[in-house]
Amino acid sequence: MQSRIIRAAAIGSIAVLGLTACSGGGEDGGSEGGSLDVWIMQGTNPDAEAFFDDVASAFKEETGADLNVDFVQWGDAHDRFVTSIAGGTTPDVAETGTTWTAEFADAGALVPLEEHVADAGLSDDLVEGLVEAGTYDEQLYGMPWYAGVRSLIYRSDIFEELGLEAPTTWQEIVDAGEAIQEAHPDMNAFAVPGGAEFITYPWVWGAGGEVAADDGGTWTSQMNSPESVEGIEFFTGLQTEHGFSSAGATTWDEVGVLDSFTAGDTAMAVMGSWTPATIVEQAPDLEGNFAAAPIPAEDGGIAPSVLGGSHLSMFNTTDDEDLSFAFIEMMTTGEFADQWAAETGYFPGQASLLDSAVSSDDPLVAPFATQFVDGGATLPVTPTFGAVQAKQTTNTAIQSILSGDASVQEALDSAAAEMTELLNAE
Repeated sequence: MQSRIIRAAAIGSIAVLGLTACSGGGEDGGSEGGSLDVWIMQGTNPDAEAFFDDVASAFKEETGADLNVDFVQWGDAHDRFVTSIAGGTTPDVAETGTTWTAEFADAGALVPLEEHVADAGLSDDLVEGLVEAGTYDEQLYGMPWYAGVRSLIYRSDIFEELGLEAPTTWQEIVDAGEAIQEAHPDMNAFAVPGGAEFITYPWVWGAGGEVAADDGGTWTSQMNSPESVEGIEFFTGLQTEHGFSSAGATTWDEVGVLDSFTAGDTAMAVMGSWTPATIVEQAPDLEGNFAAAPIPAEDGGIAPSVLGGSHLSMFNTTDDEDLSFAFIEMMTTGEFADQWAAETGYFPGQASLLDSAVSSDDPLVAPFATQFVDGGATLPVTPTFGAVQAKQTTNTAIQSILSGDASVQEALDSAAAEMTELLNAE
């Protein structure tokens, strides 16, 4: 069986998994000019256009090539990748979510990176788990860029007003939610989104359940085990039983959760370590009025949370591997990697850059760091997990529960059957 929780004895050994206009490959680059086409994901990150303007200037100075960055919404990205791979219109380099890299490598769309990484002298300074997630058939196809984790974000001003402490058990979530509901009936005491699968899994793991288990290459989903059912009953019950979340949240993805929080309509929600900067950017009046805490397990401790992240991958449509890797190296090491981590709240993929991020005394960084180190979990490491995500298996189950179309057991029985079939598809 796959181990879901990785506790870091040393920060460099943290295992991470996540998390994620068609253009042709770049022209001849390097010192002779040319251009490089890159896709970068967006949706819950802070606005990155100014950052990549600086990257483009540095890239032009270093290589003589122009950098063409296309920002792609996470929600649209997987389908767009699949379409572009089929049509041979992939970019030179793209940000790939860690659960997608093996899928795209299996499709033959990516260029192995190990030789480039070794030539750059970087092989021994990459976060081990991101390397594992980016490795398929013993070849590295995803260069570790950054890692993030989801924890509990809450309105500290409202908690202070009501004399509440950050919840450390599930019962304390309910107690806090009831107090908020009474004092602020127009707010979502706790957001329960139906379209955000990574926000769902901590409740499975927090009750002792599993997503799926590998037995000699055969995967079996355990989403319908008694423990998993208990966890999902609690999570969905925050809406169906306690009324903490609006009915409209049934269709929310993580962007919907973020939008509700920045609008001042939600008091507690599970959100990523990268979202505090976005919250302040979108709602400056909330600065100093919200805080973070690890997601509590049922009876205390930390509920595991998906350690999501991204690679930078080189696609086989590139005309210049050296130019493509020059961009990858610029983004994943040194100044720009450190700046990206500092500005976004992500943890860098270069092990030597992790210390300052994890030792931060910032109250909106330290709780995520605790979750990252002591409460991180992985999803099935297989190319077929991308098919589970594309099928929206978990989201469909949660939405059917929240809308009253199925009981928790019925919904998870269906989800487990579909997940098992997809995970073992040839």
